[in-house]
Amino acid sequence: MTQDSASHNFRFWDHKWALALTVPFLLALSFPPFNASILQIPAFIFLFRVAMLCETKRQVVYYSYPSFVLWNLFSTYWLMMATIAGGMAAILANAAIMLIPLLMIRYLFKSGINPLLASLFAASVWVGYEFLHHNWDLSWPWLTLGNGWSNLTGVIQFISFTGVFGISFWVIFSAALFYSWLENPKPVILNTGITIFLLFPLWSAVSMMNINQYQGEPVEVVIVQPNSDSYIRYGGLPSLNALLDKLLDMSNKARTENTDVIIWPENAIDSSITINSPYIDRMRDSVNVWNTRLVTGAGLIDFYDGGSPPAVTRRTQAGVSYNVYNAAVNLQPGDNHQVYKKGRLVPIVERFPFVEFFNRIDRFGWVDWGSHVGYGLGTTADLFQINGAYTPALICYDSVFSGWVNRFVKEGANFLTIITNDGWWGDSHGHIQHFAFARLRAIEHRMWIARSANNGISGIISPDGKVQVETEYWNEAAFNFTIYTNDHPTFYSRYGNWLGYFSVIFGLFGILFAGYHHRYLNREGISS
Repeated sequence: MTQDSASHNFRFWDHKWALALTVPFLLALSFPPFNASILQIPAFIFLFRVAMLCETKRQVVYYSYPSFVLWNLFSTYWLMMATIAGGMAAILANAAIMLIPLLMIRYLFKSGINPLLASLFAASVWVGYEFLHHNWDLSWPWLTLGNGWSNLTGVIQFISFTGVFGISFWVIFSAALFYSWLENPKPVILNTGITIFLLFPLWSAVSMMNINQYQGEPVEVVIVQPNSDSYIRYGGLPSLNALLDKLLDMSNKARTENTDVIIWPENAIDSSITINSPYIDRMRDSVNVWNTRLVTGAGLIDFYDGGSPPAVTRRTQAGVSYNVYNAAVNLQPGDNHQVYKKGRLVPIVERFPFVEFFNRIDRFGWVDWGSHVGYGLGTTADLFQINGAYTPALICYDSVFSGWVNRFVKEGANFLTIITNDGWWGDSHGHIQHFAFARLRAIEHRMWIARSANNGISGIISPDGKVQVETEYWNEAAFNFTIYTNDHPTFYSRYGNWLGYFSVIFGLFGILFAGYHHRYLNREGISS
């Protein structure tokens, strides 16, 4: 290496803007469809360097916030294709929230504690942040670092033990160790970093040897992708009956005498209806003739004529409380049916955040919160029975929440169904990412996934995360495929997001320990 090139590299390492503006490009390339997931490690090395070069927390915000905004923009720009104002607000807000764990990690590094311990605490802090960000009204789990690895299934098989947060933990732990070595080049730090970096992929290789994806009972599914235009009423057809004609015709052509369930996408019934609607009766007639089951998405109106309604509801002109739910319905032969109400709603777009809190403190009733609430919130992990098997009908955003999906598996699900409408985002990276993230759920639970998307991508994913069938985007499609149940829970299925809880506790302990250590060094007059 020449003296000039060495000088150039040195200047880059010490240039806050050069580092900060490199980070979002690396992180964007680490997510689908680019799948250069390994770039997350150097991105966070650079991010840690920026934070440590800054003399004050204000400087950290000044240099790091643009990095986070650009990362969110590059990876989730498609949010603005549905709503420009809402998409931009989500990008700016999520970037601001990301500053919190970065400032905490900077505090750990500056405290003077052992760099190996500081790196372990740093991983816990970041994963703790991701876990908490999955579990409040402003949740946005899309940029969980582990999601970026969803198409590299050969490397991430260990998530059947750790869940998706295990990938994030591995990335941040590795990045923190390598950063610590660059600042303090001791062999023990480098050796530990290399060990951690290699350990998790080796763990995956061992996990691959123990997969039996063909256990359990066969279930023949029919996946229907109607390709309805989400921005035109009834998908561009003249009436809801015409839309039903199309869906039923596609289903009839794809089904066989052995079909156990036909799966339509979210919003397949492009209207808000009650469970006693004549449109439901039409679908039920076909179900009875075909002697199968039909799972479909619909806007479902639920009236509360008696009993205890939710805290916030809409009201009819006659004063009757009701809510509209983004729901899934399972129609069975005879008159039986089951309903699931979506439990993870997109903030602002589908539901006003913290609406119950605002309603509770609005003692004088100044605001009609029922008119602002959006969709009603489902609170129970209801399973659909499919000829002796059990599956959830995860609706769109539901499927990105590993902990929420885990609740259905604990209730007894033995294969997973996802129904979604990704047409709002157009032909962008959004639908590609969403489909890829489903592969994580398959590996976590070693379960087959049947996925129906209005405009695509629909498909079948096997328990090792491999895509068995994948439709083209913005095309009509309908096909049948035989998947299998799995009644053997993984460690993650049994214990859920144990790593998230551990990281919150251990990360907070790390901050307290670092504070005590820093005060001790100051009291003894020792420089950290």
